[in-house]
Amino acid sequence: MFQDRGNIARYLRIGALLLVALFLGSAVTAYAFERQPHMQMALGALNRAAAQLNVAQRDKGGHRAAAYNLVEQAIGQVRAGIAFDNHR
Repeated sequence: MFQDRGNIARYLRIGALLLVALFLGSAVTAYAFERQPHMQMALGALNRAAAQLNVAQRDKGGHRAAAYNLVEQAIGQVRAGIAFDNHR
């Protein structure tokens, strides 16, 4: 694969550029996450609630399913709020 020093240097440069791009991408993501810590915490809590409702017994007179649907709607609203704030 590496036949001479020129190829090695080229692959090292490409690797370094990929590492820089990865670092910058994660920094931007971390910045967006940190700007909205309460929304992110709410999203995590809602996802955990949805998971618990999903594994709960089904014999709740339709209330478990209704609660699950409302939690899913809330997840959508929180995500929409995060996206709205990120694009202002």
